[in-house]
Amino acid sequence: MPFQVLTHDAWGVVKVGEFSSVEEARSAFGSICQDPWYRSDGTVKGVELVQCDSAQAPLRLDWFSFV
Repeated sequence: MPFQVLTHDAWGVVKVGEFSSVEEARSAFGSICQDPWYRSDGTVKGVELVQCDSAQAPLRLDWFSFV
């Protein structure tokens, strides 16, 4: 899958999901950014949308910080 949504917390990076289209990935990214649990949890520092291409390193398309 070429797009991933990742969360960053005190323990590292967690892959939330993989998506075949950028529209699906942006929808999931937006939902996490607005989710009250993520906003109030305190341990999740941010969420990231990346494009994954096997030929190169992941490319960050968007980032949201909860801090």
